[in-house]
Amino acid sequence: MASTLFYRAEGANPVLMDDVPCRRVGRRAAQQDKPLDELDDHVLDIKGDDADPAYSVLPQIVRELCDFEDDLDMPVLTWRFYVLSAIFTALGAWLTQMGFFRTTYIPYSIYFVQIASLYFGRILAASLPEKEVGFGRFKFQLNPGPFNVKEHVAIVLAANTGATNNLGDYVLAPLAVFYDAPMNGWLAILFMWAAVFMGFSFASFARIFLIENPTTMFPLTLQQAAVFKAMRGSLTESSKTSKKQIKIFWYGILALFCWQFLPEYVFPFLSSLALLCWFSRNPTAQFLGSGLGGAGVLNITLDWSNIGSQFIYYPYWAQVNIFAAGLIGAWILIPVAHLTGVWESDKYMVQSQALQLRNGSTYPTSQLLLPDHTLNETYFNEIGPPMMSAQLRWNYFFSYVAYVGSFVGCALFHGPTIWRTFQAQKKNSNAHNDKLTQMIRKYPAVPLWWNLVLFFFSLVVLVVLTAKGVLYMPIYMLFIGIAIGAIIVVPMGYIYAVSGYGMQVGYFNELFYGYAINAGGSRHPIGSLSYRVISGQCWYEAQSMLSDMKLGHYYHVPPKAVMLAQIWGILVGVPVNYATILWVCATKGKILTGEESDPNHQWTRLFNDPIYSPMLYGFLVGAIVPCLLYIGHRLRPKWGFNRVSVPIFGDTFENFYGNISNSFFTLFLLGTVNHLYFKRYRYNFWKKYAYISGAAADTGYNFNMLILFIAFSAVKTISMPAWWGNNADSVERCFYPSTGKLPVT
Repeated sequence: MASTLFYRAEGANPVLMDDVPCRRVGRRAAQQDKPLDELDDHVLDIKGDDADPAYSVLPQIVRELCDFEDDLDMPVLTWRFYVLSAIFTALGAWLTQMGFFRTTYIPYSIYFVQIASLYFGRILAASLPEKEVGFGRFKFQLNPGPFNVKEHVAIVLAANTGATNNLGDYVLAPLAVFYDAPMNGWLAILFMWAAVFMGFSFASFARIFLIENPTTMFPLTLQQAAVFKAMRGSLTESSKTSKKQIKIFWYGILALFCWQFLPEYVFPFLSSLALLCWFSRNPTAQFLGSGLGGAGVLNITLDWSNIGSQFIYYPYWAQVNIFAAGLIGAWILIPVAHLTGVWESDKYMVQSQALQLRNGSTYPTSQLLLPDHTLNETYFNEIGPPMMSAQLRWNYFFSYVAYVGSFVGCALFHGPTIWRTFQAQKKNSNAHNDKLTQMIRKYPAVPLWWNLVLFFFSLVVLVVLTAKGVLYMPIYMLFIGIAIGAIIVVPMGYIYAVSGYGMQVGYFNELFYGYAINAGGSRHPIGSLSYRVISGQCWYEAQSMLSDMKLGHYYHVPPKAVMLAQIWGILVGVPVNYATILWVCATKGKILTGEESDPNHQWTRLFNDPIYSPMLYGFLVGAIVPCLLYIGHRLRPKWGFNRVSVPIFGDTFENFYGNISNSFFTLFLLGTVNHLYFKRYRYNFWKKYAYISGAAADTGYNFNMLILFIAFSAVKTISMPAWWGNNADSVERCFYPSTGKLPVT
């Protein structure tokens, strides 16, 4: 198996994890005298025969979580599916879309959908009569039998797909609020559908590379699979382990729900334990220790919103790359800039995300636009390009490193595998033949014309909207955006599939549009946002769709049913997204106008300034470093060069915005304990409870945030009174001056 820049598949051998003691199903001779429930507690359920390559190629955790028995006649897209998925999708689409406009996050946990749909599905199965309703071709069974696992999974797939905010809000909201030119409602819904379906079609074409590949596990999907396994197993009388797991799940939800009231509202001091601030009043030490505006050195957070369950499901090599980026960015570069004034940090606050004039004052962004929404050339030449803080320049630089590194690394380490898969597909032969893929092939595959219909529907809608000027960008930019969106799916999809880390593409899209628009066409600011939605939505939707497809793959849901469930989620979710955008813009427009700045990211003259020219060398670094790592890996394969991920390192750097640097050290500590102790030396315990505990904590946190939103900010904002643990000047009690410049001692 080819080595990889991005992952180690939890050990070079994908079958057995390093240092994991295990016993195989069917090899219990030494325990024959033990009761069945004790066996259930102490024997790892690794299914299949190691001598069978269909099983041995699968990673161990997959063999433990997945079943390899299937009922081909099990109903999936039942009446219960459509009703329950529509309810949960619409609710989630409303909450998450409204959350896009708020500074207070409104969560919607997919684990809530998993929990609620199981109980509502069982209630419907127990209470509805068994009879046909409807007429002709529209007859269906009101109660098709017990609420089965495939129905359950399909509901979650639909909600995962549709219960999100749509990136079309980047275009629709500014048009309505800033330009008083709202898009026609039907056109807006078509635009949002088209952008999503375009990404969906790309994900379907990438299926053979990422879904049928047994070594691409999709770590977050494994966590969902673990919750499904525990929930379904708890319904049977024979599984003592599943009952324990689901009990831990409920206790975990309750514990995190109660705990989060402290760091989120009552006692925010717990969100950032700045150890250096406790032991020194020296301003430099306080800046270094502060996680809210400082470098966050040795800072620990007890707020789950800063942690999340990624330390459980991210592979350890990925967490090391993330920590390395945080360490260099927060603990080295920021203090150097802050204390010495290099990179003009004595003039521009090192951690500021604002654009500034050369004298350090706020850049007058909104005044650069003329009434026809074009650039005021005279005023621009007068004030010059905007100045950025040193950290914002690092963000841009490393975003380009990550973007190019994704392609180069994927080509070097995964290129041969991708090529073999492509050649096998051309010859109508099977590139992958593991047991899960064999089982899925018993079902009819999704016809090619289904994907083509989705693609051409999206293409026609977007071409018409662009040609009519609705999207304010030239037609050639539409085709370029679609092409780039298609190209990035496989390389960035590989990163997500093996690490769970989702790559961001926004900075590159802004830069590219700014240069490409010089070829001619409308320079309306909305055009850059339309391009960003189309090119970005292609990737982000493909990422989500692929993860859901893998969940369907793990639970033997027929490919056609998976696709139809996802389409159903989109059809339900997008109109709710639009209605929410419409309501927010109509009722909160003045608030939005006061809080948001005018979108105009397309001015590439920024990079003509000498202080910005080094940022473009990020593309060169992103191309060269993976090559050096690949050469090093070929020469010294045991030295771990293949575990250095340029894309993850660069993307983490890109998304570290400063001011909040209190999470990555805690994540690294927890990840180290999780992987190097529990997973390695207490694997049986880890396998049973790690994913379940992480999902429970995420769910408890989401429930807590929802209650906090309803109770303290939905109608009227009610702030926690100031006290020692909620200091008005600094909740973490780091009292160095907050000017961003080193105070005089």
